[in-house]
Amino acid sequence: MTEKIVVVGGGAGGLELATQLGRSLGRSGKAEVLLVDRNSTHVWKPLLHEVASGALDSRLAELDYRGQGARSDFRFIVGTLEAVDKDSKTITLAAIEEEGEEVLAPRTLTYDKLILSVGSVTADFGTPGVAEHCYFLDSTAQADAFHHHLLNEFLRVNQALEDGHDVTLDVAIVGGGATGVELAAELVHSVSLLSIYGLGHLTRDRLNITLVEAGKRLLPALPERLSQSVHKKLNKLGVKVLLGNPAKEAQKGQLVLNDGQSIKGDLMVWAAGVRAPDFLAQLGLSTRKNNQIEVDSFLQAKGADSIYAIGDCAACAIDENRFVPPRAQSAHQMADCLYKNIRRMQKGKAAKAFKYKDRGSLVSLSRFSAVGNLMQSKSLSMSIEGTLARYAYASLYRMHQRALHGWWKMLLVIAVDKLNHAVKPRLKLH
Repeated sequence: MTEKIVVVGGGAGGLELATQLGRSLGRSGKAEVLLVDRNSTHVWKPLLHEVASGALDSRLAELDYRGQGARSDFRFIVGTLEAVDKDSKTITLAAIEEEGEEVLAPRTLTYDKLILSVGSVTADFGTPGVAEHCYFLDSTAQADAFHHHLLNEFLRVNQALEDGHDVTLDVAIVGGGATGVELAAELVHSVSLLSIYGLGHLTRDRLNITLVEAGKRLLPALPERLSQSVHKKLNKLGVKVLLGNPAKEAQKGQLVLNDGQSIKGDLMVWAAGVRAPDFLAQLGLSTRKNNQIEVDSFLQAKGADSIYAIGDCAACAIDENRFVPPRAQSAHQMADCLYKNIRRMQKGKAAKAFKYKDRGSLVSLSRFSAVGNLMQSKSLSMSIEGTLARYAYASLYRMHQRALHGWWKMLLVIAVDKLNHAVKPRLKLH
């Protein structure tokens, strides 16, 4: 009987895994591979800050799940996971409704192997007002919503300045990790391009960006020297960085910090903290306080046969005190390991334990610069900045594309991207 493998979640790890399984097992008829996701298209999550700022059109970066399934011999099913029955080996997908009408009734799918790869969401730590007044950048829809509001603010402030009013565009970003830092730099770059497209009154000196970080420094995943370098670069770009003063409340038009200071924000983004989606804690699987599914060294959910978890939603221990960090490289490594183990198990061989290899971290400061720390081993690392770091950062996305398309098609995609860059506006203004 053909084995049925269901992958839930089409993020970096889930889509790469479904693609690999489809090409090897689906194409040969050794397994039926299904990918389930609530959306119909995939955008690589580390690009969402570019979508939000207008530096990238999400429509040019998205990949259609059905099209990828047709090319890679897996079947795509649109739906949102609602329940898992470990005994009957079934999952339930929630009903799909649009404008109050049911499009699809709840559905049940059977599985022989279930892989959960549903990613992560931003953790607001229960901070009052955040859900009501701040944007998150966890999905393409959220990034597009922020971008739409940003364009309206561009128009409002530019017109007010043209009319002679003394106004500024104030943006408050909470979280000094990669998302917050990269978004701040991209917004500066976006405003610097406005004069090309007829919005010349809103210049960089009229943009006030405040980056709030509760910790003692930005980018704790990077060496302190690089963190300090990024801090200085952001200051040169006009970004105000506040350290060691967490936000305690979000109100309409402002953030209130722990010391009582108020930060004005026409736009406010919360990019601090990561947790797995809440529904994972309701599936009857063993989870941590942050909703991550506890897995063993083979990425199998603890106490659940035939269920695995990869990526940000998986709590995979490195040692007694550390877990695999929620990064794109982690999802890629987990997907590759689980793919090879499934192939091994089909051949009657023993699975191999997952071993995380930290390849370092890279952070882009838009067109201005980039910094990173490349790891070869625990004792050997190399800090890079500038052009070399920018090329290294760009290569991360290209490697994701290679995993999905192969080398030759990846090169064609790069060529198409170059053509779009040449003929499309440098900033998305719609």
